[in-house]
Amino acid sequence: MTEKKSLKGHPKGLMTLFFSEMWERFCYYGMRVLLTLYLVKSLMKGDADAALIYGAYTGLVYAAPILGGKLADKYLGYRNAVLLGAVLMALGEFLILGGTEQFLLIGMGTLIIGNGYFKANISTIVGKLYEDGDPRRDSGFTIFYIGINIGALLATTVVAYVGETYGFKYGFGLAGIGMILGLLIFWFGRHNYEAAPGLGITEEGQQRVFGGMNKATLVVILSLVLIPVAYFLIMQNTWMDYILLGLFVFISFVLIKAGVDADKADNVKVWRDRMIALLIFMVINISFWACFEQAGTSLTLFADRNVDREILGWTMPASMTQFFNPFFIIVFGSIFSVMWVKLSAIGKNPSIPMKFALGILQLALGFLVTMVGLQFVNDSYQVPLLTLFFLYLLHTTGELFLSPIGLSMVTKLSPKNIAGTAMGAWFLSFAIANYVGGKIASLTGGHGDSGEALTLAEGLDKYTTVFSTIGYVLIGIAILIALFNKPLKKLMHGVE
Repeated sequence: MTEKKSLKGHPKGLMTLFFSEMWERFCYYGMRVLLTLYLVKSLMKGDADAALIYGAYTGLVYAAPILGGKLADKYLGYRNAVLLGAVLMALGEFLILGGTEQFLLIGMGTLIIGNGYFKANISTIVGKLYEDGDPRRDSGFTIFYIGINIGALLATTVVAYVGETYGFKYGFGLAGIGMILGLLIFWFGRHNYEAAPGLGITEEGQQRVFGGMNKATLVVILSLVLIPVAYFLIMQNTWMDYILLGLFVFISFVLIKAGVDADKADNVKVWRDRMIALLIFMVINISFWACFEQAGTSLTLFADRNVDREILGWTMPASMTQFFNPFFIIVFGSIFSVMWVKLSAIGKNPSIPMKFALGILQLALGFLVTMVGLQFVNDSYQVPLLTLFFLYLLHTTGELFLSPIGLSMVTKLSPKNIAGTAMGAWFLSFAIANYVGGKIASLTGGHGDSGEALTLAEGLDKYTTVFSTIGYVLIGIAILIALFNKPLKKLMHGVE
């Protein structure tokens, strides 16, 4: 592959993809940061209903890349899939400005389909900028991950502040403008990543079907039909239980079959084991993100009701407390990027299973910080803002042990011919996690079992009880992964 070099010897295309993804995340997190509060305060939804809608939406956002990755592999090509996704996401944000529940749900449906095309395929392009065995790959994905979090930081400060101060519609509008910026950067910088294979319409995508239309065009038209399907699934979110379970079983079969076929083609016994390892890591990933994703639901409502957010006479908007996570990612991301390379050079880099175990342990400790905050509660039943500061600090260092490593791991574990499908499968684990996260959040709300509103004291007790329980369960999971470190490494056949 002929590549243009830029930042610290990385391919030049990395920076184009970095800024495209940054603005796409500004769009996604801009909508997400306001969604729960918009549902509760503008559309007057109860806490549990809002959490389940949020969980169904974010679950579908991450399930959609399974289809988006597959269709890019087979018909559209990666560049075209990203462009289509960007257009749909911008449109989805602007639809929300209609101001009713129906416009919100149509906009959410459009965002889901758009994200399905954008998210899996831009990550796949990043992986394809590097040759097999390139030691810069982990570092490159970590740099890319910093771009994700700069977008998230801008969203959780600027969009959160504008949305809560001047009106939710202005926040959603800003998010849509961000997506348009990401689209323009990706299009006008396309020469920088042109060396990556698989960007254009595939040979099968060029085949003609009805009335001279090619298959790629038909795929685009059928994608629009999925928007009302997404609308329905958000409304009837109990269907998601069966759909996500069915998708997990299906994708497990697809990945293991692809591994078996690759073993036959290469006359080795490696790929099937690697696919089994990938499925195990998907289950671990679900346990991490179902708890981590309380940020957009229960932790935001906890901040709104039971956290003293006053700083020198200014009260920080509740949604803005979500900025701690991307802020810490940006602070520590570069340090971690260098750290993995240095540790690898001296043979001290922890194995991938141990990184996952350590990440989950830090997430657990973050939730247990709420028990410390409880010792400093004020007369209004509010814990200090430092409680969230340290909670998100630990959640972020845990995330850096796990998330960018996970993206890179998928590109290394999977056979080349199913790169997009494997990345889509990885995002399915996020889908299940987000949906389960919504169910967990529905247990923490400001209402009792019979629907009565809880007092601030009762609400604080309920939040801290659930958060501490999450912490103890996660510690158990971390210990279990550490115990099975060697068998997992064996399944990975040398992937580090």
